[in-house]
Amino acid sequence: MKEIKRKCQGCLSLIERNELIKITKLQNGKLKINPNSKELGRSVYVCPKEECIKNFIKKKKLKTALKFSNMEEISKIEEELKKFIQ
Repeated sequence: MKEIKRKCQGCLSLIERNELIKITKLQNGKLKINPNSKELGRSVYVCPKEECIKNFIKKKKLKTALKFSNMEEISKIEEELKKFIQ
């Protein structure tokens, strides 16, 4: 069976979905780091590599890719993302 690939928004490489961190904008307007891919909503993916996460945060990809402007929620998710750095 063919593996599903997604683009990392930190390095822009196509990578198998199960190797990426998924961040989903839920219908209630909250963001959720969603490793099991069960939540529905607009999503963005990033590698767990340090340089990808730093680039992702620096370029404000949560705000642009998810069309999201709640800076308090973005800051919270960015702090949680730093825990995933390998």
